[in-house]
Amino acid sequence: MSFAFKIGASALALTVAATSAFAEIDAAWWKAAAEPYQGVTIRGVTESSPPSLYIREVLAPEFEALTGIRVDVETTSWDQMFDKAIKDMEAGTGIYDMAYIEQDIIYSYLSRDFLTDLTQFLADNPDLKAGTYDESNFTTFADYFKDDAGHLYGVPMEAFLKVYLYRTDLFNDPDIQAAFKEKTGRDLAPATTHAEYAEIAQFFTDYGNENDMDLWGTTAQAHTGHVASWYEYFESVAPTFGVYNWGIDADNNYGASVENGGEMNSPEAVEAMEWWLSMRDIAPPESPASTWTEVGTTFGAGRAAQGLVYGENAGWIAADETKSLVVGKVGVALPPLKDGILEEVEGGTGYIGYYDGGAFGMPHSSKNKEATALFLQYIGQNEVQPDWAVAAPRVTNTATYDDPKVQEMNTKLSGYYDLIKDKGYLFAGAPAYPFHAQVREATAPVFYQILTGDLGVQEGLDQMAATAETTLTELGYRK
Repeated sequence: MSFAFKIGASALALTVAATSAFAEIDAAWWKAAAEPYQGVTIRGVTESSPPSLYIREVLAPEFEALTGIRVDVETTSWDQMFDKAIKDMEAGTGIYDMAYIEQDIIYSYLSRDFLTDLTQFLADNPDLKAGTYDESNFTTFADYFKDDAGHLYGVPMEAFLKVYLYRTDLFNDPDIQAAFKEKTGRDLAPATTHAEYAEIAQFFTDYGNENDMDLWGTTAQAHTGHVASWYEYFESVAPTFGVYNWGIDADNNYGASVENGGEMNSPEAVEAMEWWLSMRDIAPPESPASTWTEVGTTFGAGRAAQGLVYGENAGWIAADETKSLVVGKVGVALPPLKDGILEEVEGGTGYIGYYDGGAFGMPHSSKNKEATALFLQYIGQNEVQPDWAVAAPRVTNTATYDDPKVQEMNTKLSGYYDLIKDKGYLFAGAPAYPFHAQVREATAPVFYQILTGDLGVQEGLDQMAATAETTLTELGYRK
């Protein structure tokens, strides 16, 4: 779920920056371990995202220069990435030696035995185990890619929060602050509740209109025919109203409807949907056609005063003058929440937003597992993380936070890395559903009808809950 990273002069700069980490690596060991695989080419498929493009442009060439193993990383669209990887693994053709595994699909892959157990593979091949690679170096996000035995099936390569970004230049402008105070009776500050967020959004949409500015009060990832909008609602909006795990109660016969113990069509779900649609209606005109890509570009173009934005985009939005018009003008905060939700989550129930990310796994059908295992370890080392984290704000290794380069970038991003480190526990990845894709695809057409106005909110959510339960029954989860 990512923004297409433009590679050019910046890639060269990243390559130069990465040489410091490259020099710290034990070249002699890597050359010796890779000797039997000289001339081998391993292929990977992934989304065209900032972290993936860093692998393609920096880490893969670096690894090839060190080991003589060529790494071809195919970057493509989100849907094509999944389609290509799944078809290859289903057929067992071995086209790909590495595949990007998004956190929300790992449970489906494990249930179908698509992936190689990396923990076991390295235990069985100790000569391939790098001294600088250790699974304990990863943050707890790596737990999403483990089986019940604690074995790792994917090397984390990106992990980030979907956060509340706001324009500090607008929020700190004395004239705007005065106008907001006069209109609302309160001081202008990042919202902590949905009502505050809505009030700020309406104010800036009106302000932009009154002052002939290309400015609106909020972003909205609200495409009427793309799953990005489905994800925005279920992963980023509904939880802030207390609707977790898509409103499906796995402990109650996978009920989705209120009638059967679920919350997909609950009053809280209706409230969340109505609030989100009201924000979409005062967002930039491209919002009904916006996926995660367009939300990033909308904010980076200075067209929104605030919004929920995937953290991997925060870096270029806040610091890359070649792509962003709001460099140095971006603040970061937790998303707005319904009263009581923060206390509920801190008490161990639910989550306030989406902890997104993915890993590179090795398909069971790979024909070059030894060479691939070396590369996966290479990208999992502490030594290569800092420049990667600066280039595409993502943190997969705990040591990354303390690196001076990352600390410097943390300041530019208004404490974004601190937010991940200190508040990441409040966020969560997708629920552990092997049926993730099936339920999403079954309910999405109804969801889009809510967005287009062809179905009312309550009616639409009722239909979604019923559709989810029918699908889960067909799949054998509901009895």
